[in-house]
Amino acid sequence: MAEITLNEANFEQEVMKSELPVMVDFWAVWCGPCKVLGPIVAEIANEYEGKLKVGKVNVDENNQLAGRYGIMSIPTLKFFKGGKMVGELIGAAPKATLEEEIKKHL
Repeated sequence: MAEITLNEANFEQEVMKSELPVMVDFWAVWCGPCKVLGPIVAEIANEYEGKLKVGKVNVDENNQLAGRYGIMSIPTLKFFKGGKMVGELIGAAPKATLEEEIKKHL
C-alpha cells in the first residue's frame, strides 16, 4: 500500500479514526530534506503494510492542518494511535531511527 495523501477532508477518517497506528509525514515540494526522507517513508509504507498506515500532508496545500499540529519545521513525522498523537520526529532521519519510533507504537 502506498502512502495516503492526507488533507482537511480525510484527516479525521484516515488518521484519527484509524484502527492502525498512523505515521504522518508533513512535507513540501520545495523542501530538500523532505525529498531525502520521501523514499524512506515510501519503503516503510510498503514494509509495514497491514501494521501501520502512512500518510503525507503537503503543508503548502494544507496549512490549517499544519497549524493545528504545530508544524514549524519540515519534514516532521507525527505518530498517531487511537486518535491521539503519541510521538514525533523532526527533520530527515535514517530509516533505522524511523523504525525505532514506529516499533514503540505498534
